[in-house]
Amino acid sequence: MEDKKIDFFVEETVHRSLLSAHEFGKLNQEVTDRIVHAVYRSAFENRWKLAEMAFKETGLGILRDKVIKNIIATRFVYRDIIKIPTVGIISEYLENQIVEIARPMGPIFAITPVTNPTSTALFKILIAMKSRNPIIIFPHGKARKSTIEAARICYEAARSAGAPEYCIQWIPRASREQVLCFMSHKRIALVLATGSVSLVRAAYHSGNPVIGVGPGNVPVYIGKSADVAFAVDQILLSKLFDNGTICASEQAVVVSRNNAQQVRDEFVRQGAYFLLPDEIQKVGKLAINAAQHTMNPEVIGKAATEIARMAGISVPPGTNLLIAEMEQQNVGIKWPLSLEILAPILAFYEVASFDEGIAMCRRINEQGGLGHTVSIFSNDDVKIRYFAQELNAGRVVVNTPSSQGALGGLYNGLTPSMTLACGSGGKNFTTDNISVRHLLNIQRIAYRKINFCGEHQRGDAFCCDMHLTINEIDEKCEKGRNNC
Repeated sequence: MEDKKIDFFVEETVHRSLLSAHEFGKLNQEVTDRIVHAVYRSAFENRWKLAEMAFKETGLGILRDKVIKNIIATRFVYRDIIKIPTVGIISEYLENQIVEIARPMGPIFAITPVTNPTSTALFKILIAMKSRNPIIIFPHGKARKSTIEAARICYEAARSAGAPEYCIQWIPRASREQVLCFMSHKRIALVLATGSVSLVRAAYHSGNPVIGVGPGNVPVYIGKSADVAFAVDQILLSKLFDNGTICASEQAVVVSRNNAQQVRDEFVRQGAYFLLPDEIQKVGKLAINAAQHTMNPEVIGKAATEIARMAGISVPPGTNLLIAEMEQQNVGIKWPLSLEILAPILAFYEVASFDEGIAMCRRINEQGGLGHTVSIFSNDDVKIRYFAQELNAGRVVVNTPSSQGALGGLYNGLTPSMTLACGSGGKNFTTDNISVRHLLNIQRIAYRKINFCGEHQRGDAFCCDMHLTINEIDEKCEKGRNNC
């Protein structure tokens, strides 16, 4: 009986999305853009309300920063996508005689996290509406009310602008079995998975196309040419943003011996506290569940002073960041603070040379952050480019707070996004900041090429002969092209 209930609930929800997809496919670009604008405007106008709901419901992060996240997910994303053509013929390549046509993919099943419950929902809804794909939102259990309210606000705005019924749906409650059924349903076109490692991994085993994101154990290297005070200020700006709940936030500082003491002094001057050896162990046991290799949810998004209190250690009033200085070999599960922790905690490593710094960043990056993001503070462009080429990261942010820099739009020209893909290193198909282009099926009309004489080209294959050399074939093909 239970299986039948699960099947009915899933089938009914997906069926509604399919009805919506059919109607969505009839809309032209003008109506589509009107819907997107209505959703953006309503979501943006409710940015404070939704941030307050998320803050009260989850108890994570900082209210003001949640508002900023909502602004990035709405205004910045809207300005990036609104002029992108997503309906009908979107491009023509005369030289190659190719015409591209954009088509919607179909129903999208979208999982949203507790760390960014409203901003991720708003972002995914906006890009789904722009690409004319109905979307089903599955919120994290601890952020259910705020995420559903974000979806409801968007849905009402979309409908008022002409969007089809059921273009946005949400699941108030669902068992794990139901979630797996949604992800594997044969009529779901795409799964957009943002959440725990286990949930994203389950999505990749669903049998459906998936855009998921890997973890981001982000190292930041401070080189000898860096402006130390500026670098520390920017790292704090990033790591303290919503109390470190962005997956692109710095997790370990790697510092050149030339300015290591200056960096330490600057961190302390700006409110950080360097943990003593026994305090490192206490905070490590609190922050990471060593048996399960996972973060302790109790520390995610909490302030440094609160984490210190929970760990039973005393820190100066006003402490904003906990730093664990460790030896270079101290990387991995035996040293929990070398792993990703979405809270104001940083590991600190001193290195003797630039190459040693790269090797250190690589070791950190390999502990659950491959393909995601790395950061460097340096004024030597040759070293910056060498650093980038030596590390496996989709985003290499330079002289920039990593959290805000990786999200795009604020400090650089990266595509504004709340879903940061990690390439093959993170078992993703791309390293892009995910946006509307990833939610389209592109048809290509391929015309037969016409040469300058107006005659049909036969192509190089017809010039080839098994008995000719490469040079003879090239000469024959070139002669054919120029014989006008």
